[in-house]
Amino acid sequence: MDDFDQQRLTAALEKIAEHQQLLLEHQREALAMQREQLALLQKQSERADRIQERAEQLQAKSAQVVLRVRKTLAVMLPVVVILIVYVSWLVYQLK
Repeated sequence: MDDFDQQRLTAALEKIAEHQQLLLEHQREALAMQREQLALLQKQSERADRIQERAEQLQAKSAQVVLRVRKTLAVMLPVVVILIVYVSWLVYQLK
């Protein structure tokens, strides 16, 4: 091998090393972005879990309120009907 071939080989090896360094840097940047995205995804997932838990609590409270209203209505409706019938009877008796 003569001196010219050695210089070409050295230059080619240096270019390969530069490209490898560039590729490694790009990989580091890509990994950093993936880590950031993963952290964001985990944060969003935790937030979604909290929202879901809160929604379940609200739904349970709502079910309790509906149950109370139904029980109250079951008692009040007959009383109101009886009062309407009684008032109608009184009005009819006064005529």
